[in-house]
Amino acid sequence: MRIDIHTHILPEPGSWPDWTARSGYPGWIHLEQVRDASGGCRCARMLQSEPGGKHRFFREILPNCWDPHTRLREIDELMGPGSIQALSTVPVMFSYWARPRDAYDLARLLNDHIAEACRAHPTRFVGLGTIPMQDPVLAIKELERCVRDLRMPGIQIGTNINGLNIDDPSAVEVLTAAEQIGACVFVHPWDMLAHAVHRPVVSMEHDLVPQPPIQHPRLAKNWANWLIGMPFETALAIQSVLFGGVLEALPKLRIGFAHAGGAFPGTLGRIDHGFHARPDLCQVHTRTPPAAQTRSFYIDSLTHDADTLRALIRQFGPDRIMLGSDYPFPLGEDRPGDMIAAMSDLPTQTRDQLLRGTAREFLRL
Repeated sequence: MRIDIHTHILPEPGSWPDWTARSGYPGWIHLEQVRDASGGCRCARMLQSEPGGKHRFFREILPNCWDPHTRLREIDELMGPGSIQALSTVPVMFSYWARPRDAYDLARLLNDHIAEACRAHPTRFVGLGTIPMQDPVLAIKELERCVRDLRMPGIQIGTNINGLNIDDPSAVEVLTAAEQIGACVFVHPWDMLAHAVHRPVVSMEHDLVPQPPIQHPRLAKNWANWLIGMPFETALAIQSVLFGGVLEALPKLRIGFAHAGGAFPGTLGRIDHGFHARPDLCQVHTRTPPAAQTRSFYIDSLTHDADTLRALIRQFGPDRIMLGSDYPFPLGEDRPGDMIAAMSDLPTQTRDQLLRGTAREFLRL
């Protein structure tokens, strides 16, 4: 039995409202069904609405992204019978760019859907909610509903909120509430450098219309936004909470970072050296070196490389690393946990910790 901390899910195409029509402004994601000759929904196209009623293609998804029965069949086949997935939304749905109330309403819909899947299959799924981080009051309100009413162990948030790092006071306010309520926080990269690109202001009847961020042109080729941008974005998020003194102020907060911490582990030596070399810049909010804080947070195991994972085990310890696959997307691990299981040089206890033990502790299962 394996526990996968990093998987994504969406409601079934056609089962949720047109958020562009509902809110009165574009930028939202729509799911367009693509049916085969028998009338079955073989896949869906994720489309981002744009001004003038146009839609821009974002991604194609398959039924394993919305159909729980397809997921369960694949979980048993890929990870073994009885294995568990932590379900979280696709990060493009965070919608931190939108008006807070609209993002709050969408978060409630997405969280209700995740909770329904978990109630239907309580031994196989556990939910991580999404919250409107652009408004701490609404974010905390939905955080509390996720934990107390929907029985979720925690939430998933983005690595930045409209260009603000997660050591910003508004984000720390939410993280403080998570610590107080005992919720875990899984941090996923999104909007990589996007807020360095300025979109023209669009007005509608003298009202400024929110707009989603634009991909940075330097990351536009060769899938660089995902291959290079995401590791950078994750490393920046980790550095911000370490240098910002967030984890010192919130010692009981269970916070984890996707994609094996991104580029942070590979740059830890440089970051730690810089911390000591320039205390005037790096020790403004903390005196604890970054290398001394690696056991104050969690990462998932998604490295695609056994030697890299071995280095992370030495660096962080197996009790800080949990299986994460990014199911069901192409950059994910094809057979979640198989690389760990095949690392015969690891003690059995270490493999067990990576495959299920750490995630069980993080989720408090």
